[in-house]
Amino acid sequence: MTIAVPPRPRTWPRTLLVVAGFAAFTVLTCLPAIGGVEIDLAAIAKNWRNGANKMLQLLQPDLGFLPRTVQPMLETLQMAVVGAAAAAIVSVPLTLWAARPTNPNGIARGIVRAAINIVRSVPDLVYATILVALVGVGALPGLLTLFLFDLGIVVKLVSEAIDSADHPYLEAGHAAGARQGQLNRALALPQSLPLFANQWLYALELNVRISAILGIVGAGGIGRLLDERFGFYAYDDVSVIILEILVVVILIELVSNQLRRRLT
Repeated sequence: MTIAVPPRPRTWPRTLLVVAGFAAFTVLTCLPAIGGVEIDLAAIAKNWRNGANKMLQLLQPDLGFLPRTVQPMLETLQMAVVGAAAAAIVSVPLTLWAARPTNPNGIARGIVRAAINIVRSVPDLVYATILVALVGVGALPGLLTLFLFDLGIVVKLVSEAIDSADHPYLEAGHAAGARQGQLNRALALPQSLPLFANQWLYALELNVRISAILGIVGAGGIGRLLDERFGFYAYDDVSVIILEILVVVILIELVSNQLRRRLT
């Protein structure tokens, strides 16, 4: 007795339709006549040699420039670590105030969430530019920028994770007559520490990348040296700095991954 196998459904027409729709949407967004982004392909074709020459120079790093990058890179790491540590301390109470299970007061919770949304809505380069004007060029404006950036990320992500999880232990604590502050300190915070730790480590990884950009506006660190070498068209030195940032970011990511495995 043979069993008839139903024919395999054809999915290629649907896939083709999706690809065609995506391609059409991409083309339409590149048409200035209907408000799209103007892409000058003629200019790209005309100036490709200039870009090729720059890429060739970047592929020839001057390793003799490496010793000069040590101090700025150490400053960048200090900014990243201190900014992440300060944000970690401040983020704990703010996160518990921003989450519904740990703060049943809707007015207070709304105020904290609104403040965090305002902090997150301002780009880091804008923070750095304003802080450089306020406190001067150096590591301090970069440190403050990283602190605000990390604070917005950690509070937003962890508070949403707490909101989406079930917390029967809090309901049991309320039934037993415990106050909300006692429940947060004894139950909610220990349960949420792995979430906090993951986001703190993620913020530390981001800080090294972001600090390289903040130096463009004078916020210290390796980014300031990177901007200086760009200004002198020293692409061989720029290549060394980019490689150094890449190595440091990979090392931090490897260490943070190991720490995450221990926490889970």
